[in-house]
This record gives sequence, C-alpha cells and structure tokens, in this order.
Amino acid sequence: MDWEALWLSVRLGGLSVLILVPIAIVVGRWLAVTAASGKSLIEASLALPLVLPPTVLGFYLLVAFGAGSWVGRLWQDVFGHTLVFTFEGLLIASIIVNIPFAVQPIQRAFEAISPDLREAAACCGLSWWRSLWRIELPLAWPGILTGMVLTFAHTLGEFGVVLMVGGSIPGETRTIAIAIYDRVQAFDEASAGKMAAVLLLISLVTITLSYLLTQRVRRRHD
Repeated sequence: MDWEALWLSVRLGGLSVLILVPIAIVVGRWLAVTAASGKSLIEASLALPLVLPPTVLGFYLLVAFGAGSWVGRLWQDVFGHTLVFTFEGLLIASIIVNIPFAVQPIQRAFEAISPDLREAAACCGLSWWRSLWRIELPLAWPGILTGMVLTFAHTLGEFGVVLMVGGSIPGETRTIAIAIYDRVQAFDEASAGKMAAVLLLISLVTITLSYLLTQRVRRRHD
C-alpha cells in the first residue's frame, strides 16, 4: 500500500474543496439568479470538463502551464520553478477539472430557493450579504455539501489530467490513482488491488456520509 500516494490524494482533494467551493458558491448563486443573455454559454463552458476526454483537457492544461506560455513564464519568474510536474500545478488543474462537480449542484440548490424569499429579505432591509449568509446558504446547504463530496471524490479518482500535468513523481504528483496504474504496469496486481479497494472504500464512505447529512439537513428544514 502506497500511503504516501494516498495522503497526497487526500491533501489534493481537501485543498481542491477548500479553494473551489467558495468560488462555486459565488458562481452558482449568480447563475441561479441572473438573466444575462450569455448565461447558456457560460454554463456550457463550465460544464466542458464533464464531456472533454481527460487527456484532451490535460494536454491543454499542460500547454497552458508550460514554460512557453505567459502563465508558465510568470509562475517561473515569481516562484523560481515551472508549474508543470509540481503539486501546485496539479492543484490548479484539479480545481479547473472539478468546476462542474462543484458549481452545478450548488447552482441547482440556489435555483430551488423561491425568489419570494429574496424579495422578502430585501424588503426587510437585509443586505445581499446578510441575506446570503442567514437565509440562502442554510437552504442551499444540501447542494453545497453535494458539491464538496463530488469534488473530493472525483479528485481521488482523477487519472488522465493528473498524469498529463503532474506525471508520477513520488511525494509530489504521484496520486493514488497513478500509483494503482504504476502497480498494474509492473504486474503487481496484489498491491494494485489493495489500493483500489482502499480508494473504493473511501469513496463509498464519503458519499454515504454525504447522503446521511443531506437527509438530516432536509428533515430539519421540513
């Protein structure tokens, strides 16, 4: 069992959730209430990681993060090293790949909130921020929790983008999914099977807890 790869995957998933979910709350809430003419195009763009092959998305990210791009050059000038084949590059790629898994359930949760509640909050003198914090977020919490779980679980199992952007550097970019692939390539099916079983168990427990917490929250509001 490659515990180092497992810990790296858990750390990557946790950081992806911490960074992406607050952004997804802002974006999802805006998409839920806006009537902008370009809304459909924005939603389609955010959903692209769902339909693009991981190798295609990984290739574009590899090019975007490479030393030949302005992003790669800027990163190297500021931090003194390239963005590709580093944990930082892997984290940014993970955030981009997981955008639809975080934004879509949160957007649906905000869409389920009656517009009358927002109008009533405004009539009571509540600011946009206080209305969001005291009324909308508690009601949208099941969707937010779903986005958190999907982001974390998808990060644990992501393979194509991780391999393209991060490679397989032990302790730096070698996630549990990459470690399983390496073990299979080395014909070590026993180790691959153990790691696959652990990953399956973690994903199952995480999703089950998400369902249980979501049901509890809904019962409380009912």
